Amino acid sequence: MLEKLTQDMIDAMKAKDKEKLSVIRMVKGVVQLEEINKKQKLEDDDIIAIISKQIKMRKESIEEFKKGNRDDLVVQTESEVEILNKYMPTQLTEEELETIIDEIIVKVEAKEVSDVGKIMKELVPLIKGKADMGKVNLLIKQKLSI
Repeated sequence: MLEKLTQDMIDAMKAKDKEKLSVIRMVKGVVQLEEINKKQKLEDDDIIAIISKQIKMRKESIEEFKKGNRDDLVVQTESEVEILNKYMPTQLTEEELETIIDEIIVKVEAKEVSDVGKIMKELVPLIKGKADMGKVNLLIKQKLSI
């Protein structure tokens, strides 16, 4: 993953794509900072988690920019999210996600909303980076409250 980011950064420099270059440099900076903090090289899963966090932060910013009628910043931030999404694993469809959740609910014998923790413990390793965890949590609660 880090090699892909580095190669894409070089390609963006050659193409004089300032926006893509800026986003990739930011991600690489966060990755390097995390490597320094953990005192070890990060695995691809760790880098995907960092990118996912960056996407989440930008989506929250987009909502705030919309409230403040800052359409220029909304467009710029959405473009950054689009660039970051290219480094994320293929996202699960809603049907695939529901199927996985249903299987785990049966596996852990979850019956009520208080069992969300048991479900998440089994579910997170399977879908990490492949789905919006807020959406996943909401789906689980809907299924358990029926």
